[in-house]
Amino acid sequence: MKIFVIAGEPSGDLLGQGLIRALRERVPGVEIMGVGGDAMTSENFVSLFPMHEISLMGVLPVLANLRNVLRRIDQTARAVIAARPDVLVLIDSPDFNHRVARRVRKILPNMKIVNYVGPTVWAWRPGRAKKMRAYVDLILAIFPFEPEVHVRLGGPRCVYIGHPLIERRDALRGDDEAKKKGPILVLPGSRASVVQRMGDAFGDAIARLDAAYPGLDYVLPTSRGLAARVGEMIAQWRVKPRVVVGDDEKYAAFRAARAALAASGTVTLELALSRTPTIVAYRVPKIEEFFARRLIQVSMVAQPNIILGEKAFPELLQDEANGPWLAERLAEILDDGSERRRQIEAMGRIEDRLAITDGKRPSEKAAEAICQIIRL
Repeated sequence: MKIFVIAGEPSGDLLGQGLIRALRERVPGVEIMGVGGDAMTSENFVSLFPMHEISLMGVLPVLANLRNVLRRIDQTARAVIAARPDVLVLIDSPDFNHRVARRVRKILPNMKIVNYVGPTVWAWRPGRAKKMRAYVDLILAIFPFEPEVHVRLGGPRCVYIGHPLIERRDALRGDDEAKKKGPILVLPGSRASVVQRMGDAFGDAIARLDAAYPGLDYVLPTSRGLAARVGEMIAQWRVKPRVVVGDDEKYAAFRAARAALAASGTVTLELALSRTPTIVAYRVPKIEEFFARRLIQVSMVAQPNIILGEKAFPELLQDEANGPWLAERLAEILDDGSERRRQIEAMGRIEDRLAITDGKRPSEKAAEAICQIIRL
Protein backbone atom coordinates (compact mmCIF):
# COMPACT_ATOMS: atom_id res chain seq x y z
CA MET A 1 0.00 0.00 0.00
CA LYS A 2 1.30 3.44 -0.97
CA ILE A 3 -0.12 6.65 0.56
CA PHE A 4 0.74 10.27 -0.25
CA VAL A 5 0.07 12.71 2.62
CA ILE A 6 0.23 16.52 2.44
CA ALA A 7 0.20 18.71 5.56
CA GLY A 8 0.82 22.43 5.22
CA GLU A 9 0.77 23.86 8.73
CA PRO A 10 1.78 22.95 12.31
CA SER A 11 -1.63 21.65 13.42
CA GLY A 12 -1.86 19.49 10.29
CA ASP A 13 1.67 18.25 10.91
CA LEU A 14 0.55 16.88 14.30
CA LEU A 15 -2.47 15.21 12.69
CA GLY A 16 -0.16 13.71 10.09
CA GLN A 17 2.12 12.34 12.79
CA GLY A 18 -0.78 10.53 14.47
CA LEU A 19 -2.08 9.28 11.13
CA ILE A 20 1.32 7.88 10.12
CA ARG A 21 1.56 5.95 13.39
CA ALA A 22 -1.97 4.60 13.04
CA LEU A 23 -1.46 3.57 9.40
CA ARG A 24 1.73 1.70 10.23
CA GLU A 25 0.00 -0.07 13.11
CA ARG A 26 -2.78 -1.13 10.77
CA VAL A 27 -0.69 -1.92 7.66
CA PRO A 28 2.92 -2.86 8.48
CA GLY A 29 5.14 -2.00 5.55
CA VAL A 30 2.87 0.73 4.17
CA GLU A 31 4.80 3.26 2.10
CA ILE A 32 4.04 6.87 3.13
CA MET A 33 5.42 9.92 1.35
CA GLY A 34 4.53 13.56 0.83
CA VAL A 35 4.90 16.91 2.61
CA GLY A 36 5.06 17.50 6.35
CA GLY A 37 6.89 19.19 9.20
CA ASP A 38 8.93 18.23 12.24
CA ALA A 39 6.25 16.02 13.80
CA MET A 40 5.79 13.91 10.68
CA THR A 41 9.51 13.69 9.93
CA SER A 42 10.07 12.38 13.46
CA GLU A 43 8.17 9.28 12.26
CA ASN A 44 10.80 8.47 9.60
CA PHE A 45 8.81 10.43 7.03
CA VAL A 46 10.79 12.34 4.39
CA SER A 47 9.17 15.61 3.31
CA LEU A 48 9.33 16.63 -0.34
CA PHE A 49 10.36 20.14 0.81
CA PRO A 50 10.28 22.13 4.09
CA MET A 51 6.67 22.55 5.19
CA HIS A 52 7.22 26.10 6.46
CA GLU A 53 7.44 27.30 2.83
CA ILE A 54 3.68 26.74 2.45
CA SER A 55 2.65 27.39 6.06
CA LEU A 56 1.20 30.78 5.23
CA MET A 57 -2.04 32.41 6.38
CA GLY A 58 -3.67 35.53 5.06
CA VAL A 59 -3.70 37.37 1.76
CA LEU A 60 -0.52 39.42 2.20
CA PRO A 61 1.86 36.60 3.27
CA VAL A 62 0.60 34.43 0.39
CA LEU A 63 1.02 37.24 -2.14
CA ALA A 64 4.53 37.95 -0.88
CA ASN A 65 5.49 34.30 -1.44
CA LEU A 66 3.20 33.55 -4.38
CA ARG A 67 5.83 32.51 -6.89
CA ASN A 68 7.33 29.91 -4.56
CA VAL A 69 3.90 28.65 -3.44
CA LEU A 70 2.83 28.11 -7.07
CA ARG A 71 6.10 26.29 -7.72
CA ARG A 72 5.50 24.01 -4.74
CA ILE A 73 1.92 23.29 -5.87
CA ASP A 74 3.24 22.21 -9.26
CA GLN A 75 6.07 20.17 -7.71
CA THR A 76 3.70 18.40 -5.32
CA ALA A 77 1.12 17.57 -7.99
CA ARG A 78 3.85 16.17 -10.24
CA ALA A 79 5.19 14.07 -7.35
CA VAL A 80 1.76 12.60 -6.66
CA ILE A 81 1.21 11.79 -10.33
CA ALA A 82 4.65 10.18 -10.62
CA ALA A 83 4.17 8.11 -7.44
CA ARG A 84 0.63 6.97 -8.32
CA PRO A 85 -0.27 6.19 -4.70
CA ASP A 86 -3.34 4.20 -3.69
CA VAL A 87 -4.74 7.29 -1.99
CA LEU A 88 -3.90 10.99 -1.63
CA VAL A 89 -4.58 12.38 1.85
CA LEU A 90 -4.96 16.16 2.18
CA ILE A 91 -4.60 17.44 5.74
CA ASP A 92 -6.25 20.86 6.15
CA SER A 93 -4.47 23.74 4.25
CA PRO A 94 -7.20 23.91 1.58
CA ASP A 95 -5.72 26.80 -0.41
CA PHE A 96 -2.65 24.67 -1.19
CA ASN A 97 -4.01 21.14 -0.99
CA HIS A 98 -7.11 21.58 -3.11
CA ARG A 99 -5.12 23.09 -5.95
CA VAL A 100 -2.90 20.02 -5.88
CA ALA A 101 -5.95 17.72 -5.74
CA ARG A 102 -7.62 19.32 -8.76
CA ARG A 103 -4.48 18.87 -10.87
CA VAL A 104 -4.08 15.26 -9.77
CA ARG A 105 -7.73 14.42 -10.47
CA LYS A 106 -7.40 15.64 -14.08
CA ILE A 107 -4.49 13.27 -14.76
CA LEU A 108 -5.49 10.39 -12.48
CA PRO A 109 -9.30 10.48 -12.34
CA ASN A 110 -9.61 7.16 -10.49
CA MET A 111 -7.23 7.95 -7.64
CA LYS A 112 -8.92 8.11 -4.25
CA ILE A 113 -8.58 11.49 -2.53
CA VAL A 114 -9.34 11.94 1.17
CA ASN A 115 -9.56 15.32 2.92
CA TYR A 116 -8.59 15.00 6.60
CA VAL A 117 -10.02 18.17 8.19
CA GLY A 118 -12.05 19.76 5.44
CA PRO A 119 -12.31 23.51 4.80
CA THR A 120 -14.59 25.46 7.10
CA VAL A 121 -17.49 25.70 4.67
CA TRP A 122 -19.78 26.17 7.68
CA ALA A 123 -17.96 29.42 8.48
CA TRP A 124 -17.39 31.00 5.09
CA ARG A 125 -17.58 30.31 1.33
CA PRO A 126 -20.16 27.50 1.65
CA GLY A 127 -20.14 27.05 -2.13
CA ARG A 128 -16.82 25.21 -1.78
CA ALA A 129 -18.61 22.16 -0.39
CA LYS A 130 -20.41 21.31 -3.63
CA LYS A 131 -17.34 22.05 -5.76
CA MET A 132 -15.25 19.60 -3.71
CA ARG A 133 -17.34 16.68 -4.96
CA ALA A 134 -15.40 16.87 -8.24
CA TYR A 135 -12.07 16.00 -6.63
CA VAL A 136 -12.61 14.75 -3.05
CA ASP A 137 -14.04 11.28 -2.33
CA LEU A 138 -14.24 11.49 1.46
CA ILE A 139 -13.93 14.10 4.21
CA LEU A 140 -12.77 13.03 7.66
CA ALA A 141 -14.39 15.58 9.99
CA ILE A 142 -13.09 16.55 13.41
CA PHE A 143 -16.19 18.49 14.53
CA PRO A 144 -19.43 16.57 15.20
CA PHE A 145 -21.65 18.98 13.28
CA GLU A 146 -19.74 18.78 9.97
CA PRO A 147 -21.36 15.70 8.33
CA GLU A 148 -24.79 17.36 8.50
CA VAL A 149 -23.35 20.57 7.04
CA HIS A 150 -21.98 18.74 3.99
CA VAL A 151 -25.27 16.94 3.45
CA ARG A 152 -27.07 20.28 3.53
CA LEU A 153 -24.56 22.00 1.22
CA GLY A 154 -24.22 19.10 -1.23
CA GLY A 155 -20.60 18.34 -0.36
CA PRO A 156 -18.65 15.06 -0.58
CA ARG A 157 -19.30 12.10 1.74
CA CYS A 158 -18.26 13.22 5.23
CA VAL A 159 -17.75 11.13 8.37
CA TYR A 160 -17.01 12.34 11.89
CA ILE A 161 -13.98 10.59 13.40
CA GLY A 162 -13.48 12.74 16.51
CA HIS A 163 -10.96 15.46 17.22
CA PRO A 164 -7.40 14.03 17.34
CA LEU A 165 -6.43 16.41 20.15
CA ILE A 166 -8.54 14.32 22.50
CA GLU A 167 -5.76 11.72 22.24
CA ARG A 168 -3.40 14.22 23.90
CA ARG A 169 -5.73 15.02 26.78
CA ASP A 170 -3.71 13.13 29.39
CA ALA A 171 -0.48 14.81 28.26
CA LEU A 172 -2.17 18.22 28.58
CA ARG A 173 -4.21 17.80 31.77
CA GLY A 174 -2.81 18.96 35.12
CA ASP A 175 -4.20 19.23 38.63
CA ASP A 176 -6.79 22.02 38.85
CA GLU A 177 -5.70 23.15 42.31
CA ALA A 178 -1.99 23.16 41.49
CA LYS A 179 -2.68 25.17 38.33
CA LYS A 180 -3.95 28.09 40.41
CA LYS A 181 -0.33 28.85 41.34
CA GLY A 182 1.24 28.07 37.97
CA PRO A 183 2.72 30.26 35.22
CA ILE A 184 0.93 32.41 32.67
CA LEU A 185 1.22 31.04 29.14
CA VAL A 186 1.97 33.48 26.34
CA LEU A 187 1.09 32.02 22.93
CA PRO A 188 1.38 34.59 20.12
CA GLY A 189 0.94 32.05 17.29
CA SER A 190 2.47 29.14 15.41
CA ARG A 191 3.21 31.06 12.19
CA ALA A 192 5.83 33.76 11.80
CA SER A 193 3.33 36.22 10.29
CA VAL A 194 0.91 35.80 13.20
CA VAL A 195 3.68 36.11 15.80
CA GLN A 196 4.76 39.34 14.16
CA ARG A 197 1.24 40.77 14.21
CA MET A 198 0.47 39.77 17.79
CA GLY A 199 3.88 40.38 19.38
CA ASP A 200 3.59 44.04 20.39
CA ALA A 201 0.15 43.64 21.97
CA PHE A 202 1.14 40.49 23.86
CA GLY A 203 4.37 42.07 25.14
CA ASP A 204 2.49 45.16 26.31
CA ALA A 205 -0.23 43.05 27.95
CA ILE A 206 2.10 40.99 30.13
CA ALA A 207 4.10 44.09 31.06
CA ARG A 208 0.90 45.73 32.34
CA LEU A 209 -0.19 42.55 34.10
CA ASP A 210 3.20 42.20 35.75
CA ALA A 211 3.01 45.76 37.04
CA ALA A 212 -0.33 44.98 38.71
CA TYR A 213 0.65 41.46 39.86
CA PRO A 214 4.42 41.43 40.50
CA GLY A 215 6.19 38.10 40.65
CA LEU A 216 4.12 36.14 38.12
CA ASP A 217 5.94 33.56 36.02
CA TYR A 218 5.49 33.76 32.23
CA VAL A 219 6.20 30.91 29.80
CA LEU A 220 6.19 31.06 26.00
CA PRO A 221 6.12 27.63 24.29
CA THR A 222 7.18 27.67 20.64
CA SER A 223 8.52 25.46 17.87
CA ARG A 224 12.13 25.02 16.86
CA GLY A 225 11.44 26.77 13.57
CA LEU A 226 10.15 29.90 15.32
CA ALA A 227 12.46 29.94 18.34
CA ALA A 228 14.99 32.39 16.87
CA ARG A 229 12.30 34.82 15.70
CA VAL A 230 10.52 34.63 19.06
CA GLY A 231 13.81 35.30 20.85
CA GLU A 232 14.37 38.45 18.78
CA MET A 233 10.83 39.61 19.52
CA ILE A 234 10.87 39.18 23.30
CA ALA A 235 14.27 40.87 23.50
CA GLN A 236 12.25 44.07 22.95
CA TRP A 237 9.66 43.29 25.65
CA ARG A 238 9.83 44.81 29.11
CA VAL A 239 8.85 41.49 30.71
CA LYS A 240 10.58 38.52 29.14
CA PRO A 241 8.86 35.12 29.45
CA ARG A 242 10.81 31.87 29.63
CA VAL A 243 10.86 30.31 26.16
CA VAL A 244 10.40 26.53 25.96
CA VAL A 245 10.77 24.52 22.76
CA GLY A 246 9.26 21.19 21.74
CA ASP A 247 6.17 19.21 22.64
CA ASP A 248 7.42 17.79 25.94
CA GLU A 249 8.18 21.24 27.35
CA LYS A 250 4.97 22.64 25.90
CA TYR A 251 2.76 19.98 27.48
CA ALA A 252 4.51 20.37 30.83
CA ALA A 253 3.75 24.10 30.68
CA PHE A 254 0.11 23.45 29.79
CA ARG A 255 -0.31 21.02 32.69
CA ALA A 256 1.00 23.63 35.13
CA ALA A 257 -0.50 26.80 33.67
CA ARG A 258 -2.64 29.15 35.71
CA ALA A 259 -3.97 31.10 32.71
CA ALA A 260 -3.11 31.83 29.09
CA LEU A 261 -3.08 34.59 26.52
CA ALA A 262 -3.33 32.95 23.10
CA ALA A 263 -3.64 33.86 19.45
CA SER A 264 -6.64 32.12 17.92
CA GLY A 265 -5.84 28.70 16.48
CA THR A 266 -5.74 25.01 17.34
CA VAL A 267 -3.84 25.89 20.52
CA THR A 268 -7.07 27.25 22.03
CA LEU A 269 -8.54 23.74 21.98
CA GLU A 270 -5.38 22.35 23.56
CA LEU A 271 -5.80 24.94 26.31
CA ALA A 272 -9.43 23.92 26.79
CA LEU A 273 -8.45 20.25 27.16
CA SER A 274 -5.76 21.27 29.66
CA ARG A 275 -8.45 23.22 31.58
CA THR A 276 -6.45 26.44 31.40
CA PRO A 277 -8.57 29.64 31.55
CA THR A 278 -7.69 31.64 28.45
CA ILE A 279 -8.06 34.99 26.73
CA VAL A 280 -8.07 34.66 22.93
CA ALA A 281 -6.80 37.46 20.70
CA TYR A 282 -6.30 37.88 16.98
CA ARG A 283 -5.48 40.52 14.39
CA VAL A 284 -5.41 40.47 10.61
CA PRO A 285 -4.39 43.26 8.22
CA LYS A 286 -7.15 45.75 7.44
CA ILE A 287 -7.60 44.48 3.88
CA GLU A 288 -8.25 40.96 5.18
CA GLU A 289 -10.64 42.32 7.81
CA PHE A 290 -12.59 44.09 5.04
CA PHE A 291 -13.23 40.84 3.18
CA ALA A 292 -13.66 38.71 6.30
CA ARG A 293 -16.49 40.83 7.67
CA ARG A 294 -18.37 40.29 4.41
CA LEU A 295 -17.67 36.58 3.96
CA ILE A 296 -17.46 34.91 7.38
CA GLN A 297 -20.77 33.50 8.55
CA VAL A 298 -19.92 32.67 12.17
CA SER A 299 -19.71 35.07 15.09
CA MET A 300 -16.81 33.31 16.87
CA VAL A 301 -13.28 32.28 15.86
CA ALA A 302 -11.87 30.14 18.70
CA GLN A 303 -12.39 26.40 18.25
CA PRO A 304 -13.72 25.77 21.80
CA ASN A 305 -16.31 28.51 21.26
CA ILE A 306 -17.38 27.10 17.88
CA ILE A 307 -17.77 23.61 19.35
CA LEU A 308 -19.97 24.88 22.19
CA GLY A 309 -21.77 27.60 20.25
CA GLU A 310 -20.92 30.14 22.95
CA LYS A 311 -17.96 32.27 24.00
CA ALA A 312 -16.38 29.99 26.58
CA PHE A 313 -13.16 31.94 26.02
CA PRO A 314 -13.39 35.73 25.57
CA GLU A 315 -12.30 36.82 22.07
CA LEU A 316 -10.56 40.16 21.58
CA LEU A 317 -10.21 40.77 17.86
CA GLN A 318 -8.61 43.47 15.74
CA ASP A 319 -8.49 46.83 17.60
CA GLU A 320 -9.69 45.14 20.81
CA ALA A 321 -6.53 43.01 20.80
CA ASN A 322 -4.47 45.71 22.50
CA GLY A 323 -2.23 45.62 25.55
CA PRO A 324 -4.51 47.39 28.06
CA TRP A 325 -7.60 45.36 27.23
CA LEU A 326 -5.76 42.05 27.12
CA ALA A 327 -4.16 42.72 30.49
CA GLU A 328 -7.53 43.67 31.99
CA ARG A 329 -9.20 40.47 30.78
CA LEU A 330 -6.25 38.33 31.91
CA ALA A 331 -6.53 39.77 35.40
CA GLU A 332 -10.13 38.52 35.56
CA ILE A 333 -9.07 34.86 35.26
CA LEU A 334 -6.03 34.83 37.56
CA ASP A 335 -7.95 34.34 40.78
CA ASP A 336 -10.72 31.91 41.66
CA GLY A 337 -13.53 34.27 40.75
CA SER A 338 -16.71 33.95 38.68
CA GLU A 339 -15.03 34.33 35.27
CA ARG A 340 -12.43 31.66 36.00
CA ARG A 341 -15.08 29.27 37.32
CA ARG A 342 -17.30 29.95 34.28
CA GLN A 343 -14.51 29.05 31.89
CA ILE A 344 -13.57 25.85 33.75
CA GLU A 345 -17.19 24.69 33.69
CA ALA A 346 -17.38 25.36 29.94
CA MET A 347 -14.12 23.48 29.32
CA GLY A 348 -15.63 20.40 30.94
CA ARG A 349 -18.52 20.53 28.45
CA ILE A 350 -16.09 20.81 25.53
CA GLU A 351 -14.43 17.58 26.60
CA ASP A 352 -17.84 15.89 26.81
CA ARG A 353 -18.62 16.96 23.24
CA LEU A 354 -15.35 15.48 21.97
CA ALA A 355 -15.36 12.32 24.08
CA ILE A 356 -14.48 9.05 22.34
CA THR A 357 -17.44 6.68 22.73
CA ASP A 358 -16.39 3.61 20.72
CA GLY A 359 -12.93 3.14 22.24
CA LYS A 360 -11.09 3.97 19.01
CA ARG A 361 -8.67 6.88 18.76
CA PRO A 362 -9.52 9.48 16.09
CA SER A 363 -6.21 8.81 14.31
CA GLU A 364 -7.02 5.09 14.35
CA LYS A 365 -10.46 5.78 12.85
CA ALA A 366 -8.86 8.01 10.20
CA ALA A 367 -6.45 5.22 9.22
CA GLU A 368 -9.33 2.75 9.12
CA ALA A 369 -11.41 4.99 6.83
CA ILE A 370 -8.45 5.54 4.49
CA CYS A 371 -7.81 1.80 4.21
CA GLN A 372 -11.50 1.15 3.57
CA ILE A 373 -11.74 3.67 0.75
CA ILE A 374 -8.72 2.13 -0.97
CA ARG A 375 -10.52 -1.21 -1.05
CA LEU A 376 -13.84 0.15 -2.37
